[in-house]
Amino acid sequence: MTVNSISILIAHELSATRCELRRTLAEEPEVTVVGEADEADEAMHMLERLHPDVILADLPLTRKVQRARTSAKNSVQVRILVLLTAMERGQIVDAFRLGADGVALRDASQLVLLKSIRGVSAGTYWLEGEGARVLVGVLREVLSQQSRTALTDYGLTPRELEIVAKIASGHSNREVGRDFSISERTVKHHLTNIFSKVGVSNRLELALFAMNHRLEALTAPRQSESSLEVSGGA
Repeated sequence: MTVNSISILIAHELSATRCELRRTLAEEPEVTVVGEADEADEAMHMLERLHPDVILADLPLTRKVQRARTSAKNSVQVRILVLLTAMERGQIVDAFRLGADGVALRDASQLVLLKSIRGVSAGTYWLEGEGARVLVGVLREVLSQQSRTALTDYGLTPRELEIVAKIASGHSNREVGRDFSISERTVKHHLTNIFSKVGVSNRLELALFAMNHRLEALTAPRQSESSLEVSGGA
């Protein structure tokens, strides 16, 4: 393993899939496969022993992987990239609800798979192309079905609500600052206050909170974007 390579644990019940993933990543110097697991208990033990940077997991294993990552008795910091056979709406939503940091197709090209691994390893939330459009459609439906929550329930100011709407629609801090003629530092300050008020810890959670409570009007993904990446933190 090279000094700065991303260490990978493959957790998938199918041997053929594990072999194909290992073969796909074998010649990439920036990643190193440090282990394989075919069931949840084995994956959890390997997480605690090997401390990989990223785990490539199928959906059934993701729940226990998330429990291992958040357990108070260990210090597992692994990022989770869930591999799906198809970008189906229910599985995408389930993956993020279970704690995934990203979702990619199991048979994605080598280029896309590496891009996904880099993204989640760097601390962003990753959802490729068609999956981003599927998720936006799901969240639009959520908006249409749920009633508006009173702002006083969370103490959000009008400006904070405007910033929530921008973040939930995929805008960066720089874009928010430009739109409101304020500095990026001021945007970060607003986000810190918003996180505290609504009880979330990162931008993806804030976006999902906003959509679930109808605190914004969701816009379609920008045409120039082929994936959904939401940086963690403010």
